[in-house]
Amino acid sequence: MKIEHLQGLISAPFTPFNSNGKLDVSLIPAYYTFLKQNGITGAFINGSTGEGVSITLEEKKAVAQAWANCSNHDADFKVMVFLGGTCLTDCIDLAKHAYEIGLYAVSMTAPFYFKPANVDMLAQACIEVGKSVPNMPFYYYHIPVLTGVNLPMFDLVQALDGKLPNFAGVKYTHEDFMDFQSCMSYENGKFDMLWGRDENMLSALVLGAKGAVGSTFNYAAPLYYDLIAAFNANDLVTARALQQKSINMIRLLGKYGGISVGKAYMKVVGLDLGEFRLPVKNMSADQFELFKKDVESLNFEDFKSK
Repeated sequence: MKIEHLQGLISAPFTPFNSNGKLDVSLIPAYYTFLKQNGITGAFINGSTGEGVSITLEEKKAVAQAWANCSNHDADFKVMVFLGGTCLTDCIDLAKHAYEIGLYAVSMTAPFYFKPANVDMLAQACIEVGKSVPNMPFYYYHIPVLTGVNLPMFDLVQALDGKLPNFAGVKYTHEDFMDFQSCMSYENGKFDMLWGRDENMLSALVLGAKGAVGSTFNYAAPLYYDLIAAFNANDLVTARALQQKSINMIRLLGKYGGISVGKAYMKVVGLDLGEFRLPVKNMSADQFELFKKDVESLNFEDFKSK
């Protein structure tokens, strides 16, 4: 398989729920259109932002089908689906479903209950799932802050090279720039390394990253495209200032409760996707009013997605 190196901003979409907390895939066509008009080049669905670990197998398939219905005609918008990692049989089921409905790629993370003891065991898990869809790109999703599995990706890349022919690369959501650069440099850049820390994008650009997957791209894509343009123009003063704007925006997630605050940002830009499921904490109506004032103080109107 020829490994494509994806470029631009790939959104990690939120999974839409109605006011009763039920899945509402009817919102996905408008969501897809919104991302497209803001220059987003793909979607990483059912991941951390999409509450993939909190939705059922059937809900995951329904979300995947809805995104396929929207995007399968669009060669410039790649959809990859997160499979999970704890139950490999379910991962294989979801991977085959993704292939059958025509999505671009699949991704899995490390099993995070019974954790792999070493890189070889993690590689075996990846091979078991990846070989079920041999004609589909397979990405490993490295997010040790959530999985508790912090093995060097450089070692995993070497372990999978030649043993999983459809291994395409890594969605790298961690701050180990030495490891990331080693993966980027491996075999003259053989594998696709997608950056996954929005607040550190500038540092990843310096190392040669061309594609990134992020949650804040949902509602602030213009900010990051301006950052990329400034970097490409060697205007590092502007690039650093834009990265700081990103950091200031992301700090509000911590202030108001964490990952669920992303859906509050989506309300600000005009897409109400519901709330996060338990055990994630959502903000109250009063907190949302305070949040909107804080967002306004960031001059969010200047760089939000529209």
